[in-house]
Amino acid sequence: MRWWDLDRVMELEEGLFPEDAWSRGMFWSELAHARGRDATRHYVVAESGSRLVGYAGLAVFDRTGDVQTIASARDHWGTGLGARLLTDLLTAATTFECREVLLEVRVDNARAQRLYERFGFEPIGIRRGYYQPGNVDALVMRLSDPAAPGVATAASADTNASTETNTSTETSTSTANTAASVNPANPATSATSANPATSVQGTETHG
Repeated sequence: MRWWDLDRVMELEEGLFPEDAWSRGMFWSELAHARGRDATRHYVVAESGSRLVGYAGLAVFDRTGDVQTIASARDHWGTGLGARLLTDLLTAATTFECREVLLEVRVDNARAQRLYERFGFEPIGIRRGYYQPGNVDALVMRLSDPAAPGVATAASADTNASTETNTSTETSTSTANTAASVNPANPATSATSANPATSVQGTETHG
């Protein structure tokens, strides 16, 4: 994700999360920490042609990854896009040498919970009234080792279930000619400090 993506990101953000959408300034703040040798953020967007259909972000603090946001357009639900976005974040967490990855998900969002469970996330607690103004509790989930072989197997099974998305980066092209691609900003290779705060709702995840 880059600054020039923000108009399209905000359009999707405000449509998916009308009650507690991130502001443009919040995205700017996150992206300010996504580049350079001391980067502590990793953000990607997914595109279908010229249309932005999803985005995701990870923050890192002391070798702990925190899923900041995962969102996909409603007409891309069930296509495997959410799984591909999450796979990209877990790949970045491995690059950051994270020992664990945390996230929060609404207790009433069974769809997102099932996705995270397939990737090996386990519930570790509840945050009461975390989602406002609806006063909805958050389920805290943890993945103990994003680099574990089992995680890669689950990710492969989930993302290969759909032929509508593919993953590409700024420095390589995908071998598949499919409808949507996940395009990360340059991933950082080191982490210093961050103050991640995550929430998960709507399509997949939102912080």
